[in-house]
Amino acid sequence: MERTLITGVKSGWRRVMTGLAAAGMMAATLSVAEAQLASPAAPQPVPMPPAIAAPRDTAFPGTITLEVDASDIDRRIFSVRETIPVTAGPLTLLYPQWLPGNHAPRGRVDKLAGLTITGNGQRLAWRRDDANVFAFHVDVPAGVTTLELSFQFLSPTDSNQGRIVMTPEMLNLQWNTVVLYAAGYFARQIPVAASVVLPPEWSYATSLKPSSRAGSRIAFETATLETVVDSPMFAGRYAVIHDLGSLNGAPVRLNVFADEPGHLAAKAEQIEAHRNLVIETGRAFGRPHFQSYEFLLALTDRMGGIGLEHSSSSENGTDPGYFTEWNRTAPGRDLLPHELAHSWNGKFRRPADLWIANFNTPMRNGLLWVYEGQTQYWGVILAARAGLISKAQALESLAATAALYDQRVGRAWKPLQDTTNDPITTARQPMPWRSWQRSEDYYSEGLLLWLDADTLIREKTRGRKSLDDFAKLFFGARADAAGPSTYSFDDLVGALNQIVAHDWRTFLRDRLDGHGPGAPLDGLRRGGYILAFAEEPTSFFKDADSQSKLQTFSYSLGLTIGREGRLTDVLWDGPAHKAGLTVGSQIVAVNGIAYDVERLKTAITDGKQSTSPMEFLIKNGDHYRTVAIDYRGGLRYPRLERTGSGTAILDQILAPRK
Repeated sequence: MERTLITGVKSGWRRVMTGLAAAGMMAATLSVAEAQLASPAAPQPVPMPPAIAAPRDTAFPGTITLEVDASDIDRRIFSVRETIPVTAGPLTLLYPQWLPGNHAPRGRVDKLAGLTITGNGQRLAWRRDDANVFAFHVDVPAGVTTLELSFQFLSPTDSNQGRIVMTPEMLNLQWNTVVLYAAGYFARQIPVAASVVLPPEWSYATSLKPSSRAGSRIAFETATLETVVDSPMFAGRYAVIHDLGSLNGAPVRLNVFADEPGHLAAKAEQIEAHRNLVIETGRAFGRPHFQSYEFLLALTDRMGGIGLEHSSSSENGTDPGYFTEWNRTAPGRDLLPHELAHSWNGKFRRPADLWIANFNTPMRNGLLWVYEGQTQYWGVILAARAGLISKAQALESLAATAALYDQRVGRAWKPLQDTTNDPITTARQPMPWRSWQRSEDYYSEGLLLWLDADTLIREKTRGRKSLDDFAKLFFGARADAAGPSTYSFDDLVGALNQIVAHDWRTFLRDRLDGHGPGAPLDGLRRGGYILAFAEEPTSFFKDADSQSKLQTFSYSLGLTIGREGRLTDVLWDGPAHKAGLTVGSQIVAVNGIAYDVERLKTAITDGKQSTSPMEFLIKNGDHYRTVAIDYRGGLRYPRLERTGSGTAILDQILAPRK
């Protein structure tokens, strides 16, 4: 009993002491917490640096002189000397970040090197902005009125560093890569006097107007920074210029550069098709805003490919056999029509939230389904009207597009409208599940949307009006047009209603914000065709696979195969996806026999009658496994089938304009 009593007393005392200790600890904890809240040593956000001066629509005091030495083709270095008028005090210089036509912040400031700034012969320190790596701060001393800059643009020497823009045979000079400019001004308010030194005896083409030439140095007339950046140059050892006629007095030229002189050989009928392109584009869009237009076309597999629009020119890179292997290059011949149409749609008329005052102002891409989507439509239509591709090839191209986007299962969660953010969010990086993630679908699903609109206009007006009438009304230059003109979604709807009254707002929003299922294919149906599948690919489909060095089985096994049997795409929820295959998987064997593409095609065909699934030996890194795919549908390739009789609306759309 005593032990019990003592034990009980001790237990009670322990509880009291424990409670006091807990209370003390709590008080101590509160004191520490209060001290931490009050302590200046506790982490707090570091204030952001002062805002960089916003661009103002006011004249820049003076002219920037920009001298580029582009003759170092062995090391692929562009050397730059630049003079910038200044006044004493703090100055911020900007390297272009947000690039028109890229719809994204893709300026290659990582390739800028060796930046040195002097004033009155004295070297001045510069400091990169703490938050904006495209901005450089300089304190200009009293008495200094001009800064002298020197630096290099170290262009890629290997494709894993970015797009190759200089080779021993040709180069692509984009002025935005070799210029720094003062913050605080609209780009259209900054005069630039540009010049370039090229390798000896090289030809060049640009929409900038030359003012003088001394040997390999070409100087150009002073133009605004906006115009200079919008006027890239192609130059090369092997080149030829074709006169393509004119539009409303504005001459159009096709400037062709090649890796080898033999690639320049073009037949008369091929050049005639390009002349027809100029005529047909003028018929569709009406008055041009440019005084002349330069197609810059590189036939190369050494310099990186490109398709980039400008107001008075376009940068285009395509297959070296563009002319000499004409029978297999049809899938790439909508490139020039696309870029020429952009001079009206995208350059002269531009979405208001996509137009930017300088090259370091963020873009907003909400109307890219017009800017790019309708231009994608015109690329195919104008190519067919001009004779760059045949009507049959155009129909086969539309079939391939319709099939691809009709199975784009990612629309179940991500509407077409949201894909306009993709240039910024994905930056065209490789994707593990493209069909589920979606990637810039506003281009080709946008094509289908505008085919839908064109056929609807034609149906409602009994053929009296078409999307051509909209293009001329909305994109055509006015006689007094002096520069780009911006528009909104409401402007677009209003213009469509001027062509034919309809609830265009709902028509567009349903297709932009909807989740399917399936792509907007009413335009094909209304145009007199339906999407169908056959066991043999069309010629266009085969040529497209050949050019891209792929084998497409998207509509059967749900996969695409590249070199060495490696998968380059796997359709989400398709047979291959369900079997656990991914991009990067390598097919080693099919049904126990070493893989080759013809053996795979035979296995798919035989599978229609088999009671057993196909077996694939798959390699992923160092791991091998056997995968069964239970697919019985045979080979399937897209094509269009005619419905009804007589001349279909789609046939009329593809025919040359009278």
